[in-house]
Amino acid sequence: MDDEATTLPGGEQYDLAKVGAHWQQEIERAQRYFKSWIDRCTKIEKIYLQQADQANAAKRRFPMLWANISVLQPAVYARVPQPVVERRFKDSQPVARMASELVERNLAFTADDADLDSLMRAVRDDFLLCARGTVWLRYEADFEPLDIGVEPSNAPALDMQGDDGGPTPEQITDERVCIDYVHWSDFLHSPARRWKDVTWVARRVPMTDEEFDKRFPEGRASLAANGAGSNHGTNQTERAQNEGKTYVWEIWCKSENYTVWIAEGSPIALEVSEPPLKLARFFPCPRPAFGTLSTSSLIPVPDYVYYQQQCDEIDMLTKRVNKLTDQLRLKIFYPSGDGSVSPAIEKAMRPENDTVMVPIPEWAAFTDKGGSKAIVTLPIDEVQKVIVACIEVRKQLVEDVYQITGISDIVRGDTQASETATAQRIKSQWGSIRIRDRQAELARFARDIVNLAGEIICDQFQPETLMLVSGIQLPTAAQKQQVQMQMQQQQMQQQQAAMRAQQMGQPAPPPQPPQIPPEVQKMMEQPTIDEVVQLLRNDSVRGFRIDIETDSTIEPDEDAEKQRRMEFVQMVGGFMQQAGAIAQQTPMLVPVMVETLLFAARGFRAGRQLENTLEQVGAQLSQSATAPKPPPEPTPEQMINLKTAQVKAGAEEKKAQLSVAQAQIEHQTTVEQARSAMAAQALQQFQQQPPAYQ
Repeated sequence: MDDEATTLPGGEQYDLAKVGAHWQQEIERAQRYFKSWIDRCTKIEKIYLQQADQANAAKRRFPMLWANISVLQPAVYARVPQPVVERRFKDSQPVARMASELVERNLAFTADDADLDSLMRAVRDDFLLCARGTVWLRYEADFEPLDIGVEPSNAPALDMQGDDGGPTPEQITDERVCIDYVHWSDFLHSPARRWKDVTWVARRVPMTDEEFDKRFPEGRASLAANGAGSNHGTNQTERAQNEGKTYVWEIWCKSENYTVWIAEGSPIALEVSEPPLKLARFFPCPRPAFGTLSTSSLIPVPDYVYYQQQCDEIDMLTKRVNKLTDQLRLKIFYPSGDGSVSPAIEKAMRPENDTVMVPIPEWAAFTDKGGSKAIVTLPIDEVQKVIVACIEVRKQLVEDVYQITGISDIVRGDTQASETATAQRIKSQWGSIRIRDRQAELARFARDIVNLAGEIICDQFQPETLMLVSGIQLPTAAQKQQVQMQMQQQQMQQQQAAMRAQQMGQPAPPPQPPQIPPEVQKMMEQPTIDEVVQLLRNDSVRGFRIDIETDSTIEPDEDAEKQRRMEFVQMVGGFMQQAGAIAQQTPMLVPVMVETLLFAARGFRAGRQLENTLEQVGAQLSQSATAPKPPPEPTPEQMINLKTAQVKAGAEEKKAQLSVAQAQIEHQTTVEQARSAMAAQALQQFQQQPPAYQ
């Protein structure tokens, strides 16, 4: 095993034994670095869950930590984040708009499929309790053999496995982004002052024997030889959870650009490989949701540390009040053995066990000067005063804790009925100012999760998966080219028909638009899936043209979405009324009004679905407004005058034609007369000339 090595596709060779020894040292160093924080968080978690040891199990505690966490839980996170994918620049970019729509719908499905809400709630609890919470993202795909329509008996003839015995071609049947919650004790990273200086991150993954053998077929021998991978735990609960599990560390090292799998306590690495995902920030996890941090390290400080002393005093007073309350019972002292108190009276004074009867043998010494009463009761007024004083002190300590944690009256729901709604809203705004940073941190964490999931979707998902999940069908480049070729063939057929009609002396048929079904015409107006995928695969272009955010994780008004839609409808309706009147008077301003409407609509999330329709209608309105207008229809009188003028023009034209024809006839007659005269004169001259032989 010591000589076993692995070679990455890039040519790097790593010895598994050396790599395993190195990372065991790194993990132990990181565990020592976070040991004080882990020990502190373990104690805080026991206090939160009221899991004290047996010695203190009977002692009464005031659940101050649980109460504070319960108040802050819905205040810092109340609902699942909704992915928002927008164009970075709100201009007319059909490909970027369609790409953002596809990615947003895929992210929404991923959030539902991965149950992002429960993951965020677990991270929120770790964030409030231990000041750190995180998740881990990964990509999964299901494959099946590629069906190429060849019978199995003919497969060797086609060399399905190749000359080198390679695997059978496969195709992806399903793919998804998985988001795993990581417990605060199962996450480690390199010691650093800032997150940007962290060089590696690691998470501890519990695997069953079946999962381990499937993932690492040859790793069982290494575990058996080194006795590693087991983690029995420190208590009965942990031992029950860890039974039959093998703990493996998954490590992503940015400085070495590889991933390492190593069993806990094993000196030999199970696997060294290239990162399965090419992410912009390398790590498959976002920056953890940190609580209180200093600029010296990334070791967070839980909030409970800052009011732990007050909680201890509250617990002490609670125990004291509990003990004093036990003293608030009627205790009666009476002489024993002298018969001063009859058995009947003694029996009547013992209702159940609420009254304590204490017989006193030396009654004379117990009472003053021999005593004048047969029965004496223990005074409890002083005990009551002490209890009231303890409760008042405890109440003040609780108020101190609220001041430390920033839980105001309005957050706790402590308002007065006489206060106006405006006053309560102002108190709510200022009361929540102490927890805004926590709200912003969880919102940032949710945004980073969505960004990572979106990056994996853009880089890994197939075009068919993008369209299937989103429910948007886009044409391929081949389909669009085929439709264009059909349109060109129809145009060529029309041109040939016009040429044949011209050759036969017949009028050419009027040109007709290509006969395309409406659904195909709508498909042709959309960008192709090839263009969209090319944009998503291009990291540089995608980063400049698509922005991924999340909607607020704070509980909003129930009518917020409805209000946004109503505002959008009112804005469009009011604008259309004003624009219609202006367009009738000044048609040249229609393009300006169309761009103004698109500019306003792009500011509403509710208007993005209508943006494409608005652009198409706006282009048609702009084109019709700038096109030359046809002449107005003539009136009946104008039609009569026009026909009269046409008749007169026709008569004049015929008269002119007759004049031209008459002139031509006269000219031809004159020419014929001149020719006849010339012929007669020539004949006369010939007759007068003597013969030549004379």
